[in-house]
Amino acid sequence: MIKDLKTGVLLLATLTVLTGGLYPLLVTGVAQLAFSHRANGSLIVNNGQVLGSELIGQPFDGPQYFWGRLSATGTDAPNAPNASDAALQTASSGSNYGPSNPALLHVVQARVDALHAADPGNSSPIPVDLVTASGSGLDPHISVAAALYQVPRVARERGISEERVRQLVDRYTQGRQLGILGEPRVNVLELNLALDEHL
Repeated sequence: MIKDLKTGVLLLATLTVLTGGLYPLLVTGVAQLAFSHRANGSLIVNNGQVLGSELIGQPFDGPQYFWGRLSATGTDAPNAPNASDAALQTASSGSNYGPSNPALLHVVQARVDALHAADPGNSSPIPVDLVTASGSGLDPHISVAAALYQVPRVARERGISEERVRQLVDRYTQGRQLGILGEPRVNVLELNLALDEHL
């Protein structure tokens, strides 16, 4: 019995060191060496200041910016239509509502109203990804259709031609993964940073 207990304790200690210490250190070391940018959160840094992550959607509500999907980032309530604190991208959580939840209709209608108020002359159909959250509530991308829907408003607010804004959307459109997976998409944070930098 004592022999079995010693064997069990020794095995527990060995596996704890291997799987709880050495293996995580090895994986972290390899990730830092081979994929440092991704391992550290795919952060976008400008002049030493973290502006956000390529992987987490951040809310924009200024009419001169492209708006992303409804996001669960920042300090506002989940699915808030006009979340205001893009700097708090690390405060994130899941927030998607199921189709039977009555709050979903309220959130969608609030976002539709906000889009119409920001661009009352735009009579085009609103792409669905501008009024709903993704499954995680953190998606940093919008569809190309959602970006193009916003081009007239952004161009007008910035006092530039729609063609220049459309060219920037084209430049920041990412294709399908491996050429076949998903749909073309636009990273909203990267596009807005490019707007501020170039236009």
